[in-house]
Amino acid sequence: MTADNTLSRSLHDLGLATWFGGSLMGAVGLNGAAADVEEPKQRLRVANAGWNRWTPVNLAGIAAHVAGGTVLLGANKGRVASQQGVAQATMVKTVLTGAALAATAWSRALGAKLNQAGEVPVEGGTDPGDGTPQDVAKVQRQLKALQWVIPALTGAVLVLNARMGEQQRPAQVTGGLLGRLRPGRAT
Repeated sequence: MTADNTLSRSLHDLGLATWFGGSLMGAVGLNGAAADVEEPKQRLRVANAGWNRWTPVNLAGIAAHVAGGTVLLGANKGRVASQQGVAQATMVKTVLTGAALAATAWSRALGAKLNQAGEVPVEGGTDPGDGTPQDVAKVQRQLKALQWVIPALTGAVLVLNARMGEQQRPAQVTGGLLGRLRPGRAT
């Protein structure tokens, strides 16, 4: 009898969707919308308020993704060990997830620095203006890059998830297991 992994798959996928979608919306919507605030000294405050409200939801999504993925890894350990291509995909996914976690943590630490900056004139959430203090401008430039790195990494994990789902098709499982048994094949 096989175990049903619906709950862990749901946590894994919904958590990743939250992480990816929230970071992309923040980059496009929230940081961009802050530039529309008329008073330059209020723009950073508005962007920070939005990110501060999103952070607990993002953290819950990340935790759900990691928890669901951990359960799925345990449930699929036989396939990881024996099916051709699954271990490699799992390793790449783990590296991408780790990189996304690191980028997210770095982004949050930079966001905390912007929270402490107070009301300084900026062009937008990640765009310094002429009157922006240099330390704030430096943080904003770093965040401008990270706002795209995080959805790129989590998007790559989404694509890899699709690939790994295809690896679970019966023909893929059979071919992957038999491929390991072929004479002369290095394992």
